[in-house]
Amino acid sequence: MSAKDLGHFSSRIGFIMAAAGSAVGVGNIWGFPTQAATHGGGAFLLVYLVLIFLLGYPMLVAELMIGRHGQTNPADAMAKLGTNALTRNLGKTIGLASILTATLICTFYSILSGWFVSFTLAPMARLLGMQDIALWLTSFSLERNLLFTLIFILMVVLVIRQGVQQGIEAWSKRLMPLLLAILILGVAYILTQPGANQGLNALLVPDFGRIWEPQVLIGALGQTFFSLTVGTGAMMVYGAYLHRQENLAKLTAYVTLTDTSVAFLAALMIIPAMYVAQHNGVQIFAADGSLLNADTLVFTVLPALFDSLGGLAGPLIAIVFFILMTIAGLTSAISIVEVPTSYMVEKTEIQRHSATYLVGGGIALLATIMVFNFDALFALVITLTTERAQPFIALGIALYTGWVWHRNSLLKAIAAQEGAKLDGLFWCIWPVYVKYVCPVLILAIILQLLSA
Repeated sequence: MSAKDLGHFSSRIGFIMAAAGSAVGVGNIWGFPTQAATHGGGAFLLVYLVLIFLLGYPMLVAELMIGRHGQTNPADAMAKLGTNALTRNLGKTIGLASILTATLICTFYSILSGWFVSFTLAPMARLLGMQDIALWLTSFSLERNLLFTLIFILMVVLVIRQGVQQGIEAWSKRLMPLLLAILILGVAYILTQPGANQGLNALLVPDFGRIWEPQVLIGALGQTFFSLTVGTGAMMVYGAYLHRQENLAKLTAYVTLTDTSVAFLAALMIIPAMYVAQHNGVQIFAADGSLLNADTLVFTVLPALFDSLGGLAGPLIAIVFFILMTIAGLTSAISIVEVPTSYMVEKTEIQRHSATYLVGGGIALLATIMVFNFDALFALVITLTTERAQPFIALGIALYTGWVWHRNSLLKAIAAQEGAKLDGLFWCIWPVYVKYVCPVLILAIILQLLSA
């Protein structure tokens, strides 16, 4: 079975909402502000914006081009670019690595997003006077982690089992506008609070002396690929669900702009919120100036801030914020779980409903293992997938797009797009850029990463 048999997006706005939903997720609203706060604020923001333009956008175009050309899962789509047995097998290996990476990302993503669900319910419990339940919902425990991880995985499965148009597209159209509205309201509120200006200064004024620090570069590259889901195969799958005449340069620009805007808005809300919390007496920095609880920033600093507001405002704002986080987690998880699901549907005789439950069950099993071995596995899997696997897979995709994909076939795929001109500026530059510049930039940062 091919992707053509699985359906297509019914409209451009449907694809943009789905692809933006894939890109806009926990990586933007949790990961980006955390990385920015840890790695110099404005310096990290500057490096991130440069890498989004230099690497994120062209690599996103490459993944969508490969997916649409192959009209199948990432492994077979990459294999189709090969010109002999060796390159076809290597391409399939890169595609399978992206499917495996997506599956592993789902494990820690589900745990993290499960926390968002429990933190959404906690202030509701407080408002109802159920203090013990509220405490349990926000306490780090095996039972809480396992329960809400499984609840979140079930939420994702119930969406993608409905297919492309009725599931992924329909829910993305509902959730993305809601996410943006909540985020804008959150920014507007936080920026009116005392102490917010100090956070704005930390975010918007870069320390140029820090932009070449290896950790800043590595963190920004990992964040670029993680937030755009480059190297997970998700965009190849979505590319396979696109009609051949759609102009990918324009569609990808909309997706990248939406993704980057949300990341910036999230930082514009969370980093000033840190300083608002500090103004209200919450400790956010250690004696040496380092950020306390960097990896759990939104679960420590922000709830403390909400509590400091008192009255009805604190719990209500907490509920709205964690609904936002849950939506962000859901829109991204939908696209990532679709990667192994589409592969199973295409490679077996299993129907989509059954395949979805099987994949969901497999991810639930892996996530359960991680929950029971949290200290050993959680941070390790994040590092292996987002900082190691995704950059290497992106390097493979760049090399295959530029050096293995037969030029005539690539030009034919470009020319088939509505409004795309082979002699136009973008389509003249992009193939050469992906062939020469992207591999060099990715390899240079990978070498920095390995030497750090």
